[in-house]
Amino acid sequence: MSDKAYALFEERQQARGIDLNVVRTRLKMLKIELPSWGFGDSGTRFKVFRNKQSANTPYEKLEDAAEVHRLTGLCPSAALNIPWDKTDSYERLRLHAESLGIGIGAINPNLFQEDEYMLGSVTNADAAIRRKATDHLLECVEIAKLTGSRDISLWFADGTNYPGQGDIRARKAWMLEALTETYKALTPEMRMLIEYKFFEPGFYHTDLADWGMAFNLANKLGLQAEVLVDTGHHAQGTNVEHIVAYLIDECRLGGFHLNNRKYADDDLIVGAINPYELFLIFYQIIDASRDADPAIRETVDNIAYMLDQSHSIEPKMEAAIRSVLNVQTQYAKALLINLDEVRDAQRRQDVLGAEAAVRSAFEFDVAPLLESLREEQGLAKDPMEAYKHGSYAKRVASRG
Repeated sequence: MSDKAYALFEERQQARGIDLNVVRTRLKMLKIELPSWGFGDSGTRFKVFRNKQSANTPYEKLEDAAEVHRLTGLCPSAALNIPWDKTDSYERLRLHAESLGIGIGAINPNLFQEDEYMLGSVTNADAAIRRKATDHLLECVEIAKLTGSRDISLWFADGTNYPGQGDIRARKAWMLEALTETYKALTPEMRMLIEYKFFEPGFYHTDLADWGMAFNLANKLGLQAEVLVDTGHHAQGTNVEHIVAYLIDECRLGGFHLNNRKYADDDLIVGAINPYELFLIFYQIIDASRDADPAIRETVDNIAYMLDQSHSIEPKMEAAIRSVLNVQTQYAKALLINLDEVRDAQRRQDVLGAEAAVRSAFEFDVAPLLESLREEQGLAKDPMEAYKHGSYAKRVASRG
């Protein structure tokens, strides 16, 4: 992209009252956490597809994540899944991450793969199984302490398939009991992020089915518990940005698991199917960042943006790079919304004027802005091409 293209872009934004210095500063602050499991073998619910280029150990996963960060400048941390990333020394794993220029992010307990959890983990009718599940949660808190992780990210597959299969109110009490014990084990610096999913694998009821249930639990547990919004975990037509705005206003939005879907929880690359939804989510966040209430601004500043995608047919590294660049693109577009213009139209009850003020920002090509920003940061103008033609791609190809 030429300097002339950026100069034209800058001229157009200045005419709209957009300060590109502020936009560039905000873009530099955007951080997106990568999931370790995005670099390993994964698949559909029918089959795990083996990929010769997949990372085989937690150490290789961190190396892949660090390379994505080196190319994009967007990903200074990688989340772990336990037991998928279990190791004999978490301190050594932390030091390995630091040597690569990244940190270890959220710790994600896994309570859905063992045979004992077929009928539930922390909500299982068997007290011994509930105890085992809670002990795993506590184990993950200790791992977070060893790795310097701030967040414990919780998602439960617990639910039932048939009416009468389980006591719904008893399961609700068991969920609170397990999370209360886990919450008490957190250090003052840590957070518990509570995720939800309205169906699958429990097709009759899921114990944490929506944001309201997660929000209710967070309120009961305390200020270190917040809601995690997975962008694929909603019914068709759900207004996710409305949920985001509500949780921000209640100071209970802790983070996102970013992905995209067409039908259900498809775990597709974020922004691949509905980039406008992602743009509108960022609009709500950016708008709230100007709020007069410091608690709301603090909530916005501490949102954790994390990918959670199953790269089953895509090359792992390219999928991660494409994902974070898609997020950056929609964030950049949302930063171009003239919020004063939107507010003015809202005051005048100018319905189409307000809608146009939002939508017009989405229609801008932000490639000149992002390429200029990468050049300023010493990054490749096109991170995907830089990866394909770099030495790390050859290293990954040699794993097989």
